[in-house]
Amino acid sequence: MTNSLPPEYYQLLEEIQAVDFVLVELTLYLDTHPDDEKALDQFNQYAAYSKQIKKNFSAKFGPLMQGDVNSRGRWDWGSGPWPWQV
Repeated sequence: MTNSLPPEYYQLLEEIQAVDFVLVELTLYLDTHPDDEKALDQFNQYAAYSKQIKKNFSAKFGPLMQGDVNSRGRWDWGSGPWPWQV
């Protein structure tokens, strides 16, 4: 496959991965510190940010997950590159 994706594709994908990593770490922390309000606030902020950047990615480049399939008003699940093609 020829590398025909714009740099923004990779930048957004990397940002999504980084934010989701933070969410996993905060989840693990909150499992053992459920009363830490600051950590819970951080989790909520990152969760909202994750949702927003995934929505932006899906609108520009197609769906990341099945729930995003109709984000551009058409069935485009198979139109983007698969993870192993990036």
